[in-house]
Amino acid sequence: MKAGIDVAVFNWPGGPARIGPMLLEIGRVTEQAGMDSLTLMDHYFQLESSLGRTEDPMLEGYTTLGFLAAATSTVRLHLLVTGTTYRHPGLLAKIVSTLDVLSGGRAVLGIGAGWYEREHRALGVPFPPTAERLERLEETLRIVLQMWSDDNGPFQGRHYQLAETINSPQPLHRPHPPIMIGGGGERRTLRLVAKYADCWNHFDPEGSLDTLRHKLGVLREHCEREGRDFDAIEKSVVWTGELPVGHARVREFLATMRSYVDLGITDVRFVPRGPDPAADIATMGEELMPELAELNPASSPPRLNP
Repeated sequence: MKAGIDVAVFNWPGGPARIGPMLLEIGRVTEQAGMDSLTLMDHYFQLESSLGRTEDPMLEGYTTLGFLAAATSTVRLHLLVTGTTYRHPGLLAKIVSTLDVLSGGRAVLGIGAGWYEREHRALGVPFPPTAERLERLEETLRIVLQMWSDDNGPFQGRHYQLAETINSPQPLHRPHPPIMIGGGGERRTLRLVAKYADCWNHFDPEGSLDTLRHKLGVLREHCEREGRDFDAIEKSVVWTGELPVGHARVREFLATMRSYVDLGITDVRFVPRGPDPAADIATMGEELMPELAELNPASSPPRLNP
């Protein structure tokens, strides 16, 4: 099972001047721990939640990924996930292409329909109804795939019209950067996953296995209708609980992940929330990653050193 770090809070001791150095350290220890990916949220305000307050620090995602590209060499880099309403699709394809070239082919396009109405209204970003956002999401997927192909011609959609789709340089990752779609809408979003995505990300704050099992069943049905191999799509979950640090907590976490893996989950993302996330990631690298890396559907239950 693969693992990644999702950086979602930036209110570390030391204030804004500490953010850049801490991100560099997070990038270093994430790779040292053997993790597969390093991601950020695509928000302009912090979420009013257990993560903090609206007024807490929040960085623009793609600028930050560019910064991390120069400070890392192995982790995949992306947003978890891009709100399709925040950037014109042609610009988004160019941004992700640039990230892929500068990172040596490590960019992923994580994308979803977008949902945080407050920050849309606050910053003057149009916030269409849900049905229209999903329509725009599908057009965006079609546009980025065209721009990542040899077709430089126009694109005519209901919401977007592009006179040309020239994109030079093309991404290094071929045939194109992997596409992750986030969201659990059963009629539209999971159909888009089956049709376009290389990975699906599931976010369930309550961590319900029954919910996850149901969503995966719906995705499998969409894959059958689309003629897509269900097993070819990576399935990712965001772990919203406490970080599994300390052998007792690691043992409990691995038992839970065993159930997730048996359902077909291939990837788990952790969200560090403490004052020293780099130290927490380093500890997970020592205590958790060797056992997690061995966890797969055919494996026996992991055994930890006392």
